[in-house]
Amino acid sequence: MIVVTHDPVRQAFTAQVEGQEAYLTYSPAGEGVLDYASTYVPPALRGRGIASAIVRRALDHARAQGWQVIPSCWFVDDFVVKHPEYADLTVREA
Repeated sequence: MIVVTHDPVRQAFTAQVEGQEAYLTYSPAGEGVLDYASTYVPPALRGRGIASAIVRRALDHARAQGWQVIPSCWFVDDFVVKHPEYADLTVREA
């Protein structure tokens, strides 16, 4: 199981896996809107669903807060396309 935590100070959702950190960074982009800017998983950990777990947690957090998301990161955008249940959260710009 991948444990994803939210670090509002760093503006990131992170997962520690095998002593390495994977993350999604974001920034505020207007009232009630976050820009999900970048997702990173160390090369040795790729292909295990870690980025998907992080993105899912970040989108669930946005939904719980009543926020919308700009999917600037290509991975976040692709995730939403593959999981249309999150499409209502996305906007293209604030």
